[in-house]
Amino acid sequence: MELILASSSPYRRILLSRLQIPFRCDAPATDESPVPGEQPQALALRLARSKAHAVAERNAGALVLGSDQVASIDGSLIGKPGNHAAAASQLQASSGRSVDFYTAVALVGVNCDYSLVEKFTVHFRKLSAREIDIYLHKETPYDCAGSFKCEGLGVALFSRLEGDDPTALEGLPLIATCRLLRQAGFDVLGDA
Repeated sequence: MELILASSSPYRRILLSRLQIPFRCDAPATDESPVPGEQPQALALRLARSKAHAVAERNAGALVLGSDQVASIDGSLIGKPGNHAAAASQLQASSGRSVDFYTAVALVGVNCDYSLVEKFTVHFRKLSAREIDIYLHKETPYDCAGSFKCEGLGVALFSRLEGDDPTALEGLPLIATCRLLRQAGFDVLGDA
């Protein structure tokens, strides 16, 4: 059975590659705008499902994996900053606070439609403007929600992490992905 990652994200492609299973990527054309009043967890789940279903529609018989991540502080959405000024503002707002990341994964195929959301919380230490500026010049995480890369120097910004699957914070919860693949009859550790 062919496995397709419904994503153009290089981060998700690298994460799924860790499982050492064959797959290909197919970028969904999905509107990622939140619905008014939509909660972060619901938004992440809707987008992951929408991506998986969009790619499954044009790839009959394939097993399609979709994912999306939404970050929030006290329920307010935090997007990808896009530039230095917006990233500095996000990190200043996160300083000394907790940011919740909701990473949804959906698996769609013949007789298969599974999805779930993993929550991961990042507790930031108090950050000075100088530390934020130095960090952003060293790592430039402008394409990352929350304005950091936990797999890189971003760990220097945290006081602690809270969650079951650290790969959820990177953008694709691999523990949950393996669980959904097993439910669909695709054994990651089975005979190749």
